[in-house]
Amino acid sequence: MPANAPAPRIDGADEQAEALHCLVLRSLDDDKAVDVISIPLAGKSNIADHMVIASGRSTRQVASMAQKLTERIKRELGRNVRVEGLPVADWVLIDAEDVIVHLFRPEVRSFYNLERMWAFEDAAPAPAAATR
Repeated sequence: MPANAPAPRIDGADEQAEALHCLVLRSLDDDKAVDVISIPLAGKSNIADHMVIASGRSTRQVASMAQKLTERIKRELGRNVRVEGLPVADWVLIDAEDVIVHLFRPEVRSFYNLERMWAFEDAAPAPAAATR
C-alpha cells in the first residue's frame, strides 16, 4: 500500500461518514448558510472524507450555525466534535473526524480562499446540495 493511501475502512464507516456529511449539509441549509461547497477528500487525503466550506452573513450567524451544528451532531449521531474559533467567529473550524467544516464571514473566506487551495486538478469543488 502506498504511504499516502487512506487506511482501509471498517464495516459501516462509509455509511457513518455519509450520514454525517448529509447532516452537516442539512444543518447548514436549515441555518441559511451562504455559498455552501463540499469538497470530496476520500482517496485524496487522509484527514477526512469531506470538507465543507460555508459562509454566514455576520459573526453572530457564523457562531449560531457552529453551535447548532455541533449540538445536532451530538444529538443525532452521538459524536463529540472539536471546535476552534468560536469566540471570535470570523472563521470557525469544526472537526467531526470524517467531515471537516469551515464556517466563515464572507470577507475572511475570500481572503483565505480555501476552495482554491483544496481544489484538485480532476474536479473543481461543486456547490453542495442538501439532501432531505
